[in-house]
Parts: sequence; C-alpha cells; structure tokens
Amino acid sequence: MPPRSSVLTVEFKVNLMAPAAGELFIARGYVIKAGRTLTVVEAEVLAEQGSDQKSVAQMLATMM
Repeated sequence: MPPRSSVLTVEFKVNLMAPAAGELFIARGYVIKAGRTLTVVEAEVLAEQGSDQKSVAQMLATMM
C-alpha cells in the first residue's frame, strides 16, 4: 500500500497461541499476495525471553 493510503479490512483471523510474556516482543508482517483490489497479508508475534523465542500470536488478513 502506498504511504498515507486508506486500508479496509475485508477479513481477518487471529490465533492467540500463548500468553504474551517476555522481555521483548517481535512482530513481523508479510504480504502473501498483492492483487489489483485485494491483498492477503500475514503477521506473527514472538515473545523473547533471554535467548528463547516463542510464537504467541499469528494473523491472516485480507485487505482492500
């Protein structure tokens, strides 16, 4: 999406997989498919405690 563009969420699903406990949280987002009208995206959140990372949430969404 271009900067300052408006985004409409068509659909999304969030999986909360573990309590969000840690010293640091890392969120990563990915574009799965950028189409002409719809874009499918994915995101994950990791909790870091020391040298261990644990996946705490994952999202799959369709944006317009």
